[in-house]
Amino acid sequence: MTTSKIPNKLSNEKSPYLLQHQYNPVNWYPWGEEAFQKAKEENKPIFLSIGYSTCHWCHVMAHESFEDQEAAIALNQDYIAIKVDREERPDIDAVYMSVCQRLTGSGGWPLTIFMTPDQKPFYACTYLPKHARWGSPGLLDVLESIGRLWKEERDRLLKAGDEITEFLNHSVETDEQEKKKPDRQLLLTGCYQLNQSFDKTWGGFSRSPKFPMGHNLLFLLRHSYYEKDTSSRSMVEKTLRQMYRGGIYDHLGGGFSRYSTDEKWLIPHFEKMLYDNALLAYTYLEASLITKDDFYKNVAQGILSYVMNTLTDEGGGFTCGQDADSEGVEGKFYTFKEEEVRKILGDQAEEFIRWYGITKEGNFEGENILNLIGNKEYKKTNETIQKGNERLFSYREKRTKLHLDDKILTSWNGLMIGAMAKASQVFSDERYGKAAQRAEKFLEENLTNSEGRLFVRYRDGDAAYDGQLDDYAFYIFGLLEQYDATLDPAYLEKAIQLSHFMITLFFDQKQGGFYMYAHDREALISRPKECYDGALPSGNSVAAYVLSRLYHLTGEVTWQEVLTKQMKYLMKEINASPANFCFSLLSLQTILYPTVEIVAVTFRDTTQKELLQLKNLRMPGMSILLKTGENQNVLSKIAPFTKDYPIPETGAQYYICQNGTCKKPVTCINELKKALYL
Repeated sequence: MTTSKIPNKLSNEKSPYLLQHQYNPVNWYPWGEEAFQKAKEENKPIFLSIGYSTCHWCHVMAHESFEDQEAAIALNQDYIAIKVDREERPDIDAVYMSVCQRLTGSGGWPLTIFMTPDQKPFYACTYLPKHARWGSPGLLDVLESIGRLWKEERDRLLKAGDEITEFLNHSVETDEQEKKKPDRQLLLTGCYQLNQSFDKTWGGFSRSPKFPMGHNLLFLLRHSYYEKDTSSRSMVEKTLRQMYRGGIYDHLGGGFSRYSTDEKWLIPHFEKMLYDNALLAYTYLEASLITKDDFYKNVAQGILSYVMNTLTDEGGGFTCGQDADSEGVEGKFYTFKEEEVRKILGDQAEEFIRWYGITKEGNFEGENILNLIGNKEYKKTNETIQKGNERLFSYREKRTKLHLDDKILTSWNGLMIGAMAKASQVFSDERYGKAAQRAEKFLEENLTNSEGRLFVRYRDGDAAYDGQLDDYAFYIFGLLEQYDATLDPAYLEKAIQLSHFMITLFFDQKQGGFYMYAHDREALISRPKECYDGALPSGNSVAAYVLSRLYHLTGEVTWQEVLTKQMKYLMKEINASPANFCFSLLSLQTILYPTVEIVAVTFRDTTQKELLQLKNLRMPGMSILLKTGENQNVLSKIAPFTKDYPIPETGAQYYICQNGTCKKPVTCINELKKALYL
């Protein structure tokens, strides 16, 4: 394996992933006109490689092939090679991942695409070893075959590129899809489908690999609340407990790894991602509210402590994640030999070893991943275990540091801002509120341009790439959670401003649905609308959710009109398999189930603390507005109906509307709780 001492064209980029490849002997180009023009001038096909910096198999392919002189010669001779960080350019990734999924039936990273100089794909795959292995083609074989076809049968490849591109842009809508309306049956079907795939022994919704999928659990939690469905709640609680007990949770440092490679949640793919931990923290917090079990609060606290300690930039933004590999070995940072633990902990070792199921044989390549799978007392951590955790964590911190992807992404930060804001409410702890505020301020100051439009990412003093749907929708989600946690109308006002941008830039007024990238930005071979809720919820799902929340908070018909078109679009997409669109189902719940709107009116902010305590008791579907002498002008702009609520000279008035019917106002918080049956 070799690397060049001379940097390639990736050396001027900011992406940690692209910079990892700047000394490859491959003549990499970043995505851009220079590469496409070079391909046209030299009449060569394009080799497009998409990945991200904490991706284990991206590292493997890089080491096997992109650092290899023989592979580099083959690439440089017959191709123009382009590298893309999928976290910086989710639009490019979405377009070509859909190609891979349609051509091969699956997808993943590293994503490998062969395409014409005008960006039309004709072959797609994921990881390729350098040489053919176990029935899988090798990179060198594929490069040779496609290179020969390009020289001898180019028309065939060009035709394939045209056909694939045409198929990508062709959509079919049936009359039956058009007639589908939002109804509870879709929610019941989604719940049933999840139940059918539920692992009753270990939790989760597949055998292996298993992904946490926090938004699936959040949907089931709320379904259990609305429908009084104990089986849905049992599925959630089983999964949340078993995930925590497994090795996918870091019992020393907090936080969850991206997924488990086995059904027990024992052996993780060790990379930790910001978005997973945001969605899981939010879900554990909601589970604590619905179940009244502090265990879930404690897990959420561990997740958020990890984020604040490890994934928080000095400026307050949240970074992307940590790598799975240490010294080139996956998981080496996290695992321990039994004798190693005994040496570190001394007299405390025996109880610690028993607590975490540590053995001489180990459970992962001769070493031990700490876990509580066999521990029935896992909720009752004692002082000995806590001290052992601290000592072993300090020891682990002296190991070779894991690579940190220190990009700051607007979209993922929006999700974590939402989780931190919710935590500040649940814990009544300002640490979390301040973390959310600092991150939101970071986005405002560093990832927002002078017109108020967003960028995708920030790193090393540089903000880049025009904001996409996820950036707006997820940021608005975080702002609305901040409003819930503070009742400060400034957050609601900013959410409304960004929502107007989101509609103007991305919304399809004719067919409904939001495009992934803005109408006035770089055009790719297709302009996708993504709805599938995978590891991340789709921008379309979150957009529907925040539009519904804005309508219930402000009463403005504008939001309802766009939401109606959006839900009509979503119904066409999710009807066949609603369990794959759980965040869309969360949006549907806000429309189909009863809601409560409360307007509290007081001359001064004397009721804010009491209202926030009330919100700690709140269940899904509750919206609260606080009108005071100080904020009445701002509030009347963003929620005009509040103009008609008079401010009392003393005390407070609480106005309650449930299911479209308003009740007589009450004058104290206890009367309000009584009226709400809390």
